[in-house]
Parts: sequence; C-alpha cells; structure tokens
Amino acid sequence: MWLLDVDGVINVSRPGWGAAPRSGNAYSAGEAYRMRWAPALLERIRTLHYAGIVEIRWCSTWCPDADQVERLFALPRLDRAWSDHLTDTAAAAAKLAAARQVLAQGRRLIWTDDVEVPTSGPVHDELTKTGRALLIAPSQRRGLQPEHMDAIEAFISTPSTEALSAVTDDASAADAMLFARRLLGN
Repeated sequence: MWLLDVDGVINVSRPGWGAAPRSGNAYSAGEAYRMRWAPALLERIRTLHYAGIVEIRWCSTWCPDADQVERLFALPRLDRAWSDHLTDTAAAAAKLAAARQVLAQGRRLIWTDDVEVPTSGPVHDELTKTGRALLIAPSQRRGLQPEHMDAIEAFISTPSTEALSAVTDDASAADAMLFARRLLGN
C-alpha cells in the first residue's frame, strides 16, 4: 500500500525531472489552488497503478477533494485515507494512523510525505522495525524525484524480508537503490 501525499510530494515549486513542469488549478471549498508538477513523475505513478503492482491511496489534506487533483494530474480515481476536511493537526494524526493501520493489517507500506514521514526517532523505528515500510520524506520544494521512484519500484519488487527500511533524502534514495539492485542481482 502506497500512502501518497500531494503538496510537497507531487505539487512542488521546483519539480525538475529534466522537462518543463506543468501547472494548473485544483479547487477546494471554492478556492483555487495553483499546482505545479512533473509530468514524468505522474506517468510513473500511473504506470505502477495500471500495472496493479501497488495499491495507491491518497493520504493528504486533499483527500476530500481528491477528484480535483486526479482530474488535474490525469490520474485514475484512487482510494482515500479519509473523506472529511481536516485541520493540519488532525491530518497529521490521520496520516500516522493510516500508516499504522497498513502495517497492522500485515501489509507492506510505502509512505511519501514531505512533512509527516518520520525520518528518525521512536515513530520511525516503530514503522520500520519489521522491514515492511519504505518511508520517503522528499524536499518540499522538489518533491518526489526519479531516484525516489526507483527506490519505490525496487521496494515493490523486493521480497518483504529484504525490504528497504527508510529513504529520507536524495543521497539515501540513491544508496537505497544501490542496495535494492544488489538484492535483486541487477
């Protein structure tokens, strides 16, 4: 299960990816919000979804308005971690609860969030102790990068007993990818 945030993960100020970013508006509670994203990132997300190799679930303050970002990003309808508008504090608690629920169900977890993914400490240790969680906290200005997607794809194709435990920045994403390639013999 991939818990996917929007702002700071897909919607970012400097997405990179070697091509011009796209932009457009998504709407929530009658307000227009300017979005900026890398088309190549969304293509990789779509590819994983349509291949059926990972279940993607929105885990974002955009959950109640996910249809807006799905329309804008040309993504299929994805499940939502919740459906109500939440305050930032309540959303932070709901995101962690969603991550814990995935693991409690015995499933593997990919969690991408620029703010709420713990990069160290007791909650990080709790989530990663079984090796069934890949945690990625990208730069909120750059969001998910190709090396993050490489790590996600490697995690999906790696047996859970050899799973990657955490990726928190571009340097560790590259290290995780090298580790995954060694595990897979690539």
